[in-house]
Amino acid sequence: MNSRLSLRTAFLLTLPPVLWAGNAIVGRMVHDMVPPILLNFLRWALAFLILLPLAGPVFRSGSGVWTHWRRFAVLGLLGIGLYNALQYMALQSSTPINVTLVAAGMPVWMMLTGWLFFGAAVSRRQVLGAVLSIAGVLVVLARGELEHLLALRLVAGDIFMIFATIAWSLYSWLLMRTTEPAGLRADWAGFLLAQVAFGVVWSGAFAAGEWTLGAARVDWNWTLAAALLYVAVGPAVIAFRCWGEGVRRAGPAIAAFFSNLTPLFAALMSSLILGEAPHLYHAVAFLLIVGGIVVSSRRA
Repeated sequence: MNSRLSLRTAFLLTLPPVLWAGNAIVGRMVHDMVPPILLNFLRWALAFLILLPLAGPVFRSGSGVWTHWRRFAVLGLLGIGLYNALQYMALQSSTPINVTLVAAGMPVWMMLTGWLFFGAAVSRRQVLGAVLSIAGVLVVLARGELEHLLALRLVAGDIFMIFATIAWSLYSWLLMRTTEPAGLRADWAGFLLAQVAFGVVWSGAFAAGEWTLGAARVDWNWTLAAALLYVAVGPAVIAFRCWGEGVRRAGPAIAAFFSNLTPLFAALMSSLILGEAPHLYHAVAFLLIVGGIVVSSRRA
């Protein structure tokens, strides 16, 4: 790992937040064209087809995938089947700016998940950082008005996104508990493909349930086709590859700051593409969330 942040490394860590912000924008743009859980299934089915030529041999006997199939099934459920589906469900009623800002409270859920389920120690700085980040999330949920928070007037999409961040926190901690062979872990395409394969099964089952409940209308058009291609190639494959290499070069501590660029890019894209101009409370929430991360990340 190289602790110096070169321009190449900065680019590798900046591109994923751009693509993730675009994912929120696209999800909002097509929310009337396709049901959210079906959108998630189609996205990852396409990603599976893209990755298959790159890492198809990962499914051969002896690769470690089938020996550790339970682990990949859980990773696929949390990181692909649940997180992305909940995010697209959130975008049915919430804006990309709000969704990405609520997701920026991820470090708080990471800390709580690690403490509750994985025995991770929590420092005073982390607690202070968590308080600041939670305050930022509450500002978003309250839409900048205290009476909204007191009256618990929450948009359903914000709640879905909170559950999504909890699922991603569990996924991230489980991801750190390496049990598969080192060769499989080092093969980014194979490691991702193994998760996607199980995630497609989970998301397909969820999409079938959504279809059974009546959310069956799909408006097939070129806009939807382009959106599916983008979310499968950009946020699913390219972002994962760049992020993994960027973290390897700079380390997770530095990389964490780049992930919180997502709300900023989402605000800019929303203003340019959707005409959803950011408000002052978005800026306040962003500063609180980033401030919490900076405080919790500093060493005593």
